[in-house]
Amino acid sequence: MTQYTGIQGSNILIVSSDPSNPVEGQIWYNTTTNTLKAYQYVATNSWASGGNMNTARDRQAQLGTQTAALVAGGFPPPAGTTATETYNGTSWTTTPASYPAGKGGVGVGTQTAGLSFGGRTAAPYLTTTLLWDGSTWTTNPTGLNTGRSEGGGSGTQTAALGFAGYNPFTSQTESWNGSTWTVLPATINTVRRGVGSAGTQTAALMFGGQLTPPNTPAKATASESWNGTTWTNTPSLNTGRNNLGGCGIQTLAIGFGGDSGPGTSAATELWNGSTWTTSPTSLANARRYIGGCGTQTAALGAGGASPTVATTEAWTGTVLATRTITVS
Repeated sequence: MTQYTGIQGSNILIVSSDPSNPVEGQIWYNTTTNTLKAYQYVATNSWASGGNMNTARDRQAQLGTQTAALVAGGFPPPAGTTATETYNGTSWTTTPASYPAGKGGVGVGTQTAGLSFGGRTAAPYLTTTLLWDGSTWTTNPTGLNTGRSEGGGSGTQTAALGFAGYNPFTSQTESWNGSTWTVLPATINTVRRGVGSAGTQTAALMFGGQLTPPNTPAKATASESWNGTTWTNTPSLNTGRNNLGGCGIQTLAIGFGGDSGPGTSAATELWNGSTWTTSPTSLANARRYIGGCGTQTAALGAGGASPTVATTEAWTGTVLATRTITVS
């Protein structure tokens, strides 16, 4: 006969009202409502309005998290901006710091330790690499080996990866060690610009983009993963587009907005490491050149064009919440 005396666990609480401060995984029985409940992660998958930026812009460098983000530069018509703004989860604050790089640059890192590279001004494609210490932008003595705009990037201030982009088009991958960029032997499989990106220096993800001529203005659905040495093709996006927002890690990423040609896209897609799934919930405002930062479960989309806006939207993928457990 089976013996159960060695099995140990926690008793299910029997209470007349739900606990005021439950912990993740806690289960209890509410005698008032006659229901079994648990405190667990619940899929929300929704966009909500955040505070507007002080300067409307698109093609800005954006980095950080949903509640501690930074935007710098970008293109508000009729000319670009040097303004840098920080976000606290509710509102944007313009800092005294001037961003010298122009528009179309890539941002990685945190709100207090950031890195920006590439971009363009009215004509040249920039190799400029900038370090952010929470209050000031400092130009690094050495820049990218290949100037580019609308490229992808991943990683941190001291260990980053730059790839794809326009000058006019490049398949090159460069690695950053905190002081210099090194061109790597591996190139991307599908040459493009205006890509979405996520991940780290050694585990990155690139998706979407605009293909090179003669395919232009075809919008890419292609997705590729980076293992620190090689780019490998992965299953494609459901909606081809370029100049989209993206963030997260290599195995849990989110892509949103972009130029679907013709017109802009509000579509949101989630990557689980093997498949892209289109979310039923889209951005409230379709736009291209949107900035993205954060994670798959807590992302931030800011700015963008169609026309150029200051709009911010916050994505909530999952939240801890009390759920009723149905038994039969």
